[in-house]
Amino acid sequence: MSGAPATVLVVDDDPSVREALDSLLRSVGFEVRLYGAVQAFLDAPMPDTPACLVLDVRLPGRSGLDLQDELARVGRRLPVVFITGHGDIPMSVRAMKAGAVEFLTKPFREQDLLDAIQAGLRRDAERRVEDAARRRLRERYEGLSAREQQVMAKVTAGRLNKQIAGDLGLSEVTVKVHRSQVMRKMDAASLPDLVRMADQLGLRETGGSDTLV
Repeated sequence: MSGAPATVLVVDDDPSVREALDSLLRSVGFEVRLYGAVQAFLDAPMPDTPACLVLDVRLPGRSGLDLQDELARVGRRLPVVFITGHGDIPMSVRAMKAGAVEFLTKPFREQDLLDAIQAGLRRDAERRVEDAARRRLRERYEGLSAREQQVMAKVTAGRLNKQIAGDLGLSEVTVKVHRSQVMRKMDAASLPDLVRMADQLGLRETGGSDTLV
């Protein structure tokens, strides 16, 4: 991750609100991107820094709640802080159940908004670290040979070396060699460590074969 400032994305159809938020957020050091409608936001590239979305509930066309649903559907896990001048309890409950960081009713205290944004940015920074670790783990797994992947699936399923040898038609010595290579290439300190990696990868053994699910 670069040392660039965190980015706050603002979607609000009121130009005066956008301008006020832009001035406030830039004054505390955030990079800010402004959008007047849901589609304009969806058409724009996402920043390569921790980010938080400040989203008006009521927008022309698709609402802020619709956008929250769309982001979840396409797997864009972006923290959302809702702002609204016309909110109600059902709206806030729906937003929070769907994972919103906060639901603020206008007029709100600037500090309340900044606190919510900071919470969202921390959440996104943690997600980015986890995603990067998952990508590195996947790269290590893909660096295994097909046979090593088979052995890893069986080892982490609890099969003994002798059983794996019978399953794969190998000698027990060969299984031990593959197992050692798996531990080294996956950078696993122990068998429980390797099992944890298999769980993170979604590795499962089914019907004598191994698959990623």
